[in-house]
Amino acid sequence: MTTKKIKSIPVNSMGTDFGEGVAIEKISFQDFGTIEIEKATQSHREDSHSFFLLEEGSVSIEIDFQEYTIKSPSIIYMHPNQVHRILAFDNVTVSSWSISNENLNPVYLTLLEDITPTKPLLLEKETFSVISEAVALSIKFTEQKRDKLYHSLLKDSCNVLVALVASHYVEHTTSTDKLSRFDSVTKAFKKLLERNYTITKRPASYAEELNISTPYLNECVRNTTGHSVSHHIQQRVVLEAKRLLFHSDKSVKEIATELGYDDYPYFSRLFTKVTGMTALAFRNKNLD
Repeated sequence: MTTKKIKSIPVNSMGTDFGEGVAIEKISFQDFGTIEIEKATQSHREDSHSFFLLEEGSVSIEIDFQEYTIKSPSIIYMHPNQVHRILAFDNVTVSSWSISNENLNPVYLTLLEDITPTKPLLLEKETFSVISEAVALSIKFTEQKRDKLYHSLLKDSCNVLVALVASHYVEHTTSTDKLSRFDSVTKAFKKLLERNYTITKRPASYAEELNISTPYLNECVRNTTGHSVSHHIQQRVVLEAKRLLFHSDKSVKEIATELGYDDYPYFSRLFTKVTGMTALAFRNKNLD
């Protein structure tokens, strides 16, 4: 059976539920209606930085073509760029919060950009207890709508939750203080790549932005990741192309233009080179 495509990937506006780019709530999937279930199981992005604390049950979720089966208690952080959907769920209760860039503490925003993309993390009992208690207090703040500082309460409490989760993720990654020069350069390159992959395709341009030579940038990235700068640029572009091919009905030519390629045949060759199949073959393979 062929799934009907949409023109572009849907974006859920969870953060606008309170009208100010911040949202905090506790939900049970058992209480979901048909519309809510369809929304969760359809591939989509969030419009803000979103966090999901799985308090009970289990969930199977697909994030950018990777499938995860998550059991409680776990935490999931979703960057606005990531495309995801629920595949299956059982007995689920989840607390979630979402916050826009404008409301996010700049220090926390930097941390989140550094750790993206993340994987779901299983929480130890003590960590889960601290986060769930903070969530419960934050949810109580949502009831203070007549308070003159209502938005500040939401914003500040949500930032506290972000800090708790971000610090937990950081514990599972290499400390910035322990990063080698190669690691630091690679990290800076990846951050630039995430912002500029649709407009900047040349390794030399990234090297210039980082005030280093192209050979040295390549040395750092290859030493850290095992792959060249060009490889990472191509992989990032192709990931976005896959997202659009799979989740929308935009033509390959439209996708090429959106990703910064006026030369459509060149883009087609690049996609085939990286994936081993044409863009249309990739789309047709995933129609069912």
